[in-house]
Amino acid sequence: MVVANQKGGVGKTTTTVNMAASLALHGARVLVIDLDPQGNASTALGIDHHAEVPSIYDVLVESKPLSEVVQPVPDVEGLFCAPATIDLAGAEIELVSLVARESRLQRAIQAYEQPLDYILIDCPPSLGLLTVNAMVAGNEVLIPIQCEYYALEGLGQLLRNVDLVRGHLNPALHVSTILLTMYDGRTRLASQVADEVRNHFGNEVLRTSIPRSVRISEAPSYGQTVLTYDPGSSGALSYLEAAREMALRGAVVGAQNEQSMAEGI
Repeated sequence: MVVANQKGGVGKTTTTVNMAASLALHGARVLVIDLDPQGNASTALGIDHHAEVPSIYDVLVESKPLSEVVQPVPDVEGLFCAPATIDLAGAEIELVSLVARESRLQRAIQAYEQPLDYILIDCPPSLGLLTVNAMVAGNEVLIPIQCEYYALEGLGQLLRNVDLVRGHLNPALHVSTILLTMYDGRTRLASQVADEVRNHFGNEVLRTSIPRSVRISEAPSYGQTVLTYDPGSSGALSYLEAAREMALRGAVVGAQNEQSMAEGI
């Protein structure tokens, strides 16, 4: 699952790490791949990511096996992370000259032999080669949309890129999930944006929205997700519910696909 939105500050990294932790707490085995050179997902999961640490950069550019960079997350059983280091900032340029540059992450994931239920890929706030690698490797796109005035601005370009990747590189890719973040129920603007997003995208939008929360913002500074930092907070409970809703949807879709395949046979 690719977590993407080229707008910065919409809650991509926060959504990636907290959805991953929620799924792991529900009993799933989850891998977070940090594709953002800032390495914020690695920080939030308590994973060391200074320059000498083996990272996703080595996987993409040096063809190192993914299994050699994946680390277990200390606080959450069943949760793993492939960290990003600052080296990733130059990867966009270095990838240009490499063979099969768009599918290097896909091949690394296919060669990874550990059992997993979910892989969540945290993308940088751009639509460059790193994000394209994520989209070629993934099956689904999760788009966090903040409940702010500019929420839908720029989404058209992201959706066009999803269409382009689907048409040329990855026919399985589709937008499966949209999550409303930074929701403030006290403001009319938040409910207006939420209504507009639901009208525009329909069933892809999760019923659960993530509230604006100080606890969610504080957690990364302690190297934690909000699920371990303050499990009883509104932010933690919202992410748990959103992950549960997403997992149930996936199970229903999977069952429908199996049934249609069986009927076809």
